[in-house]
Amino acid sequence: MSDIPDNLKYATTHEWAKVEDGIVRVGITNFAQEELGDLVFIELPELGRKVNAQEQCAVVESVKTASDLFSPVAGEVVAVNEAVVDEPEKVNDDAYGTWLFCIKADNLAGLDSLMDASAYRQMIEQ
Repeated sequence: MSDIPDNLKYATTHEWAKVEDGIVRVGITNFAQEELGDLVFIELPELGRKVNAQEQCAVVESVKTASDLFSPVAGEVVAVNEAVVDEPEKVNDDAYGTWLFCIKADNLAGLDSLMDASAYRQMIEQ
């Protein structure tokens, strides 16, 4: 099984979240990108959009299928990674080093409902 960083939190929908200076950086897990295959299109949320936790807010498409992405926390989208729109394969190359969008969380305690690396590893191995 691929390496799962211990410093991230994980959603059951295969997004990872990392808090940096009160901002939640979000991407998809290596497991998700492996399941999807080669990504060909990414639709990111609009800057300034208010999202609820577990709300669908972005889409990734691969040669196999399309998959909705969900916000791990409630808050406002404050940054999007435009580079992945032009080069979605960056996510395939480095899923944990390639973020998709950032959220200024209404309450960082919302991250408490996400899994740690050990729990995520257990989930995907079942």
